[in-house]
Amino acid sequence: MKNTVFTRFHKELGAKMVPFAGYNMPIEYKGINAEHMQVRENAGVFDVSHMGEFWIKGPRALEFIQYVTTNDASTLQDGKIQYTCFPNGKGGIVDDFLLYRVDDQTYLLVVNAANIQKDWDHLCQYAPNFGITPGKELYDASDEMCLLAVQGPHAMKIVQKITDSPILDMEFYTFKKCNVAGIPNALLSITGYTGSGGCEIYVSNEDGEKLWNALFEAGKEFDLQPVGLGARDTLRLEMGYCLYGNDIDDTTSPLEAGLGWITKFSEAKGDFIDKAFLQEQKEQGVSRKLTAFTMVDRGVPRQGYPICTADGKEIGTVTSGTMSPALKIGIGMGYVETAFAPVGTDLYIQVRNRILKAVAVRPPFYKP
Repeated sequence: MKNTVFTRFHKELGAKMVPFAGYNMPIEYKGINAEHMQVRENAGVFDVSHMGEFWIKGPRALEFIQYVTTNDASTLQDGKIQYTCFPNGKGGIVDDFLLYRVDDQTYLLVVNAANIQKDWDHLCQYAPNFGITPGKELYDASDEMCLLAVQGPHAMKIVQKITDSPILDMEFYTFKKCNVAGIPNALLSITGYTGSGGCEIYVSNEDGEKLWNALFEAGKEFDLQPVGLGARDTLRLEMGYCLYGNDIDDTTSPLEAGLGWITKFSEAKGDFIDKAFLQEQKEQGVSRKLTAFTMVDRGVPRQGYPICTADGKEIGTVTSGTMSPALKIGIGMGYVETAFAPVGTDLYIQVRNRILKAVAVRPPFYKP
């Protein structure tokens, strides 16, 4: 079981620690609901150092990326970020991730913690075809970097106190290298997984403690609090964001998951893994779709619960569900037969031995 550079702080703060993706991670400190609202109303810090970071460099870096991803990376400019995914060659998704363009020959891929080895093996399978050598032009820096996400309406004001670089007006899905907490060349990005604003700060492991201390010192006037992975999950679900392993995986296509917007078939994009399959699926339609829903009857939907019609016929399965801490109602997502996916459709969730009414909605559930 791996620790992050911040594990000592989590334990000192009394966090409930659990194994997650091979790491010893904090699931909660004072309670998921309290931490959730801390981010919605104020600001919180997440240790997300378990995420994976791969560098791809060289004159054929873009060509390689274009082939192994669904989105069109040629549209990226320096300092821009793109959400994309790896198709697996069988119509499913290896992983979804963020792609950072440093320059035309340097890219950073930030991948899900549970998929680091799988993603690495997948990339290594195709890299030699593009003159890219694993361990050289393709490099796994996951064990060398740590990452804190500062999220909430006061997050950027707190971080601005520890950097001379102007960050308050940074655009969504951009990044810059700057001095943060006296750490030169920290990578600061604006992507977020909570919908409440904020940023992510990447530094080397040896600078992690310095960053943690500086953030909490700067955040005293805003009552900055640490937040665990439990609230991270409820926050992302309120925004309708997919979680790999729940809402997308090796058996779900990007089009079924509502990720057609990151699946490009333009001339600039060119050929990529699963292009023909996905193009055919786009033209012919899909038999199931990932659909968001809110509970009409009182109840909490959970992963694996059946989604049914009024007469009990099973038409799908819940992939993510919770009682929304901000909205105080049950919310969830799940795959249903396409005919039942349109917004406004009545759905029924089997919660233990009860059939409870829900309705299909357009995410996000929470609108700041």
